[in-house]
Amino acid sequence: MPKKKTGQRKKADKMKMRQKEIRNAKENVPIATHPCNASMECDKCHRKQRSRAFCYFCQNVQRLPICAQCAKIKCMKGGDCVIRHAGIHASGLGMVGAICDFCEAWVCHSRKCLQTHACTCPLQDAVCIECERGVWDHGGRLFKCSFCDSFLCEDDQFEHQASCQVLESENYKCQSCNKLGQYSCLRCKTCYCEDHVRRKGFKYEKNKSIPCPKCNYDTSQTKDLSMSTRSHKFGRQGQSGFGDDDDDDAGYSYGTSSYTNYEDESDYNDSDESEESSTEEDEEDDDEEEEEQK
Repeated sequence: MPKKKTGQRKKADKMKMRQKEIRNAKENVPIATHPCNASMECDKCHRKQRSRAFCYFCQNVQRLPICAQCAKIKCMKGGDCVIRHAGIHASGLGMVGAICDFCEAWVCHSRKCLQTHACTCPLQDAVCIECERGVWDHGGRLFKCSFCDSFLCEDDQFEHQASCQVLESENYKCQSCNKLGQYSCLRCKTCYCEDHVRRKGFKYEKNKSIPCPKCNYDTSQTKDLSMSTRSHKFGRQGQSGFGDDDDDDAGYSYGTSSYTNYEDESDYNDSDESEESSTEEDEEDDDEEEEEQK
């Protein structure tokens, strides 16, 4: 039989598990709470924007730089600083060590931050999926869609997430067969049945979501999502005509049928009046000719 764990051994195991969770939490920081994606207000133009070395609008230098890796504003005495400042608390530009090429934010002169931030910057490939703008093209913060895990800027954040759960097809059937798609990929916007979502020769882990066979993104069950299908609204058929008559052009107007109908009616009335007046003039001429002959 295995030996029973002592109280000290149990405490040591709990401490080890807790430290492992803390390390994993540091690596998996959400992009919205990351220091390089923090909110900043310019001291000169007072415009809110993402934290960066220079203002996006007026190019003013930030008065209190924030480190894009550790989020500190003041460097205390000691530490692993590249520039030694014994007995002095460095702040402002005295704390700065570099500017990140990806997020355009200050990095402090700590050796750890200078060595690790450029490799682990979360905004390296941050391009908005809607407007296709990068970090250098706009001054706002960046977010990730909670459904397809794509980058979004502040302007398109809510609009994209409201329309993200829409399939590219017109029904919920599997892409490869006519069975009902039980699994949906929110990045490819396609459905898969139980047979076609699994690939041959691929090992799947237990109690984990099945990856998409097309893009390898984690799929979700369609019944757990509020998915909707793509619908078409044609321009001419979506609008009603001037009247609900059984004419050939009923329901296929461009919104100007009322004006054209009025114009046509007025043209017809004018033509009728001109014909009547011409006939009356002809009759009067004939009467005058008869009187002259007599």
